[in-house]
Amino acid sequence: MAKVNIRNYIKSVLKNMPSDWLNLTTHRLDIYNEELAKTQFLDQFEILYKSENSVKSALKALPTAYDYIRLGHPLSSVLEWTIAKLHKINPENVISFSSHTASILAILRTNLLANKNTQILYNETLPESFDTELINHVYGYHFKLKKVETDKSIPDFNGTTILVSKQSDISNIELNAKVDFYINLYENLGSILIANGKENENYVSAIQHVRRRETIAMTPSDCLIALEAFIEQSSLQSQSTNTEANKKSVLSLIKEVTGTTAQPLVGSSGLSVQYAIMMGLIDDALELHKGKAIKFVVPPNCYGGTNDQARRVAACLDNVDVVDLPVDGDNDMVKSVNNVLDQIAHEDGIPYIIAEIPTNPRVEVPDLEALKAALTKHRKTKNGNNAVDPVFILDQTFCPNVQFLAEGEILSTVRSISYASGSKFPSGGKCTAGYLVANKKAESLLSKIETHLILCDNEATANQYHLLAEQMPSMNERIAKAYKNTREFVNFIEKTLPEAKINFVSEELAEQGFTPSVFSLDLPTKGNSAEEKEDYKRKLNHKLINLMITEIPDESKYCVSYGQLKGCYWTIPATSTQGTTKEGDKDYIARVSVSPDLDLEKHKEVFLDFVESI
Repeated sequence: MAKVNIRNYIKSVLKNMPSDWLNLTTHRLDIYNEELAKTQFLDQFEILYKSENSVKSALKALPTAYDYIRLGHPLSSVLEWTIAKLHKINPENVISFSSHTASILAILRTNLLANKNTQILYNETLPESFDTELINHVYGYHFKLKKVETDKSIPDFNGTTILVSKQSDISNIELNAKVDFYINLYENLGSILIANGKENENYVSAIQHVRRRETIAMTPSDCLIALEAFIEQSSLQSQSTNTEANKKSVLSLIKEVTGTTAQPLVGSSGLSVQYAIMMGLIDDALELHKGKAIKFVVPPNCYGGTNDQARRVAACLDNVDVVDLPVDGDNDMVKSVNNVLDQIAHEDGIPYIIAEIPTNPRVEVPDLEALKAALTKHRKTKNGNNAVDPVFILDQTFCPNVQFLAEGEILSTVRSISYASGSKFPSGGKCTAGYLVANKKAESLLSKIETHLILCDNEATANQYHLLAEQMPSMNERIAKAYKNTREFVNFIEKTLPEAKINFVSEELAEQGFTPSVFSLDLPTKGNSAEEKEDYKRKLNHKLINLMITEIPDESKYCVSYGQLKGCYWTIPATSTQGTTKEGDKDYIARVSVSPDLDLEKHKEVFLDFVESI
């Protein structure tokens, strides 16, 4: 009877769910508590379930489950709640992944750091991309593998037992006390991990963090397929979206936009792509530069996901370290690159630099000729040998239209890889996919990177390819229109509030092709001490954002994104995109993302009201 009730309720929820549950990549921060991600949403969802309330207005009023859908979203939370409800377990212990293998890697990573043994059992077969030797050698994860005939033939083991099995039904899982973690594989949709028993609940946070940084949650469209199959009591059937044609189109569009000739790679998110780059470069270094220290050079205040992921990789591997690269404010990227590369060369290390151009959130562009000179400078080790030349890994999410890597362009003579988050301009906020390209000097690295993108099962999904194929043809046109709106808004703010400091590209840089549509706003402050001034400014940030989202609710949103098709997004990097950045490196300023389609006059009018109120 309970199963029928759950099925009927979910059927009604899917019928009435807000369209944003399926169509947005980022959600409202004004109704979001990061410390209660998923739980706050599900606590209130449970109340609706108990009162048999599934009306659209009630579902729309639920708090935000996660700020980005790659981390999780309403539909992934509902799917996990449904499975938990059916099997009488805590919804926190059910975690869906778009990847078949990342769910396994999440447990292996946790056990590596805890120095705990792991056995992986499987009924039929492991995920196709699961490469035991590579996982041992490059990731440092160790485990025992064993095929079992049935769930009843589980051997005793001093450590963690994982059972991997293929499934076609989310409602038919029998739990065995000897199994610590179930990894249920669903063809074309991903996997669902179940932490079995109270003694394994302490893994949940670490597993969620892997999903946050190295892969993504099962996508909204795929969660919907799983939930609809549960309602209809049918086998899971993924939707046909002409994937091969879409993929061919997307790869061609990426080459055209970036001016590169090597085959691009497309992942399930920007961080999925970045993770493949990092692990692929480590693999390459282990093969070509045995025994040498690997150094990932990362700006300490860059996007929190980049920063956090780099440090997470280094935490697992003795021969990998993270080196800070100060780039913003009073720091000069070129000078920092020179200093860091000189030091790594002296130590005979392998330098991999990850940097954003323009920087986030200060929207700064370095002297590119000087940067090129710093990256191509011939360096020697302390023993007088030639140092390993760097690989420059460029996050160009803010300006994906700039052809940094094309032949004859600024980075064509430096071993360079560039990548972009597809949730921004490439898809206009319709999916989370990311992509990467390499110039001719770095082309040989692509095979290793592709190996690890496949190993982690982090290639873009069929629906992501479909959305990129649909949106990328208009990308450069949207970038141009959004920049025009942004420049007009910035000029207006400079006139109406000249005391504010605005971080945006100069007209000169825009003429060179740097036309972002995001700027950061350092509002004027007052007070008798540094603490008072900082407190006043932080309150002013919230006052501005609250006014905008209240007065223009259909367009102005408090959320984390950029490159969206419509409206204007507002956020405070220190409390969103820099969530895991060290406190001293955070930016408590307002970041504004302007689209090609918005009521700019209304935004000016409300901003003027704000100025008059202070």
